Amino acid sequence: MKQVRIGGQAVLEGIMMKGPNSYALAVRKSNGEVAVDVTPYSSFSERKKLNRIPIVRGVINFIESLYIGIKTLMASSEYFEDEEEAGGKVSDEAKKDESAKDGKKDSDKAVMIGTLVVSLIFAIGLFVLLPSFLAGLLLKVTEQQWIANLVEGILRLAIFLLYVALISKMKDIHRTFMYHGAEHKAINCLEAGDDLTPENVLKHTRFHKRCGTSFVFIVMIISIIVFMFVHTEIMWLRLLSRILLIPVIAGLSYEVLQYAGRHENACSRIMSAPGLWVQRLTTKEPDLSMAEVAIWAVEQVIDVREYLECVRNNSFEK
Repeated sequence: MKQVRIGGQAVLEGIMMKGPNSYALAVRKSNGEVAVDVTPYSSFSERKKLNRIPIVRGVINFIESLYIGIKTLMASSEYFEDEEEAGGKVSDEAKKDESAKDGKKDSDKAVMIGTLVVSLIFAIGLFVLLPSFLAGLLLKVTEQQWIANLVEGILRLAIFLLYVALISKMKDIHRTFMYHGAEHKAINCLEAGDDLTPENVLKHTRFHKRCGTSFVFIVMIISIIVFMFVHTEIMWLRLLSRILLIPVIAGLSYEVLQYAGRHENACSRIMSAPGLWVQRLTTKEPDLSMAEVAIWAVEQVIDVREYLECVRNNSFEK
């Protein structure tokens, strides 16, 4: 088989894993059972041969990751909403009403799109526009553009780290970060060629170089470098330039993350180090039950036995 690099995401009481041809959602329900849902999926960039174009493929993968991430996050919450409805004695007739189900699907799709848009607006406002606006005020007391741009980058990093530190104190978010750790441990276990058992999974590190947290941190660093070359004292133009350059920064950051994830040298270790450090905030040590959920998700998107055999024998297709 060809060597593939699966990725994932922690969701509400579960994990999503994405393989070469599908992504799987595994959720631990309140009764202890693990619900699994598999969705066939083919990346748009691979279908359109855009995966060969640097930076462009990064932008497409970023948008696809956001879409799948929000979709599976909402899907995981529905398992617990259904349990609440069952506790509220929803009638069998209502459950069997096909038209109601169709309407719910349309409503869910609209909600998902709305959530995606609101999330992007919130992220851009908090992590892009706010630090740029605050740093831009410095131009009233100094003509040194590089100072304002450097302060902007520092503010962006500080706001991001403070935001992550604060939300990690929330009980539900803390458990999600534990599942995030289980996701990383399962992938590390697989890529090391170890049998996927809960005990083996827990032995591995909860940090991973291809993590989305690392991507976000690399975005912060790349943005500092890129914005150093954008000089303007007009506030609205300064803010607009930040928005217009988001795709470029996302594309460049994707290339850096992919390089760091596929190579093991001094350069890749330097690139990965800051993101791995931030993962100390966004991942927590999971328990055995969470490791089991991660294994369920992995097994749905890849032939684990064949993959492990290829890892151990170094026999992947070239």
